[in-house]
Amino acid sequence: MDDRCETTAGDGGSPEQAPLARKIVIKSALATMGTPEHFTRFDPISPPSKLGGRAVMMGDDPALPKFSAAPTLFEFFRLRFTPDAVNHMLQSAHLALKSGAEEKMVLACLLHDIALAGLISSDHGYWGAQLIEPYVDEEISWAVRYHQALRFFPDPAVGYEYPQTYIDLFGADYRPEPYIQAAYDYARAHKWYGSARLITLNDLYSFDPDAAVDLDAFADIVGRHFRQPKEGLGFDNSPVAHMWRSMIWPRNFL
Repeated sequence: MDDRCETTAGDGGSPEQAPLARKIVIKSALATMGTPEHFTRFDPISPPSKLGGRAVMMGDDPALPKFSAAPTLFEFFRLRFTPDAVNHMLQSAHLALKSGAEEKMVLACLLHDIALAGLISSDHGYWGAQLIEPYVDEEISWAVRYHQALRFFPDPAVGYEYPQTYIDLFGADYRPEPYIQAAYDYARAHKWYGSARLITLNDLYSFDPDAAVDLDAFADIVGRHFRQPKEGLGFDNSPVAHMWRSMIWPRNFL
């Protein structure tokens, strides 16, 4: 448990590193698995007396910038997604745009790692596809889902080699799990294989952290190909609204 909350301005200002109302942040079970903390974490069946009279985090977290009443896609890029991941996705989309890719594939490159950037790393292609499915063309979400598997399999015919970075990260003897192999086999024979492969071709594994690509440069493409709900992401009663809300309030106890 964390018993300090960092205060931050609602417009995304810098944290002031000051204790607030002593609300306690309880890490999720997923965040503590494999650690000793997992066996002592406070959960809904724990007696409230263990909290020492303090409240757990619910609602707007003063350590995080606050969203508008109807959150937009770009708000998540600016208020929640990690800066390096945003830079990576912007550069990937910029490369796709420069290479002449059609607009919906530029959008796929812009969105391909949003789950990794704001929600979860494991199986991020699947999580990312679910996040965007209600709001984009089916081909876009399909490509985001299957780029995860395709990254592990070279295709010299289109100029894609297994990344050296993966050898450095996972070891030369790493082999993808069978479900990844099965997903690759399925995608390789699919009519949209080229769309998912295009993401991998523009998915930079070594990129320039100092390069600057403006998110607003993609405003028109997003406007044409991303169906922003008028209620805001997280509040439109879509099947994935809860996933967007989890990024708005990531440290809520329940």
